[in-house]
Amino acid sequence: MDKQTEIELQAAAFRRLQQHLMEDRTDVQNIDMMNLAGFCRNCLSRWYQEAAHEKGIEMGKDQAREIFYGMTMDEWKSNYQTEANPEKQAAFKVAFEENVTKKG
Repeated sequence: MDKQTEIELQAAAFRRLQQHLMEDRTDVQNIDMMNLAGFCRNCLSRWYQEAAHEKGIEMGKDQAREIFYGMTMDEWKSNYQTEANPEKQAAFKVAFEENVTKKG
């Protein structure tokens, strides 16, 4: 497979993942994703921001999140985010430390 086709397939897979998380499974909470998989929608938007920076494109965290989410974080939270219980919050602190803080 040539490099351009590989890039196009990767981009298509990313778009499908984004659609799945933003349209098909809005019920899945970021905290649950982070606790189970070590990443969430915010991580994906941060990776998008980092890729932009690698290309010399200035992009802030809020801008990257709005591009990924298709809305502001306040809108997302208002529409889809639920309250996490103390156990989930404690697990999140560990997952965040292991997967975000130490790596990045």
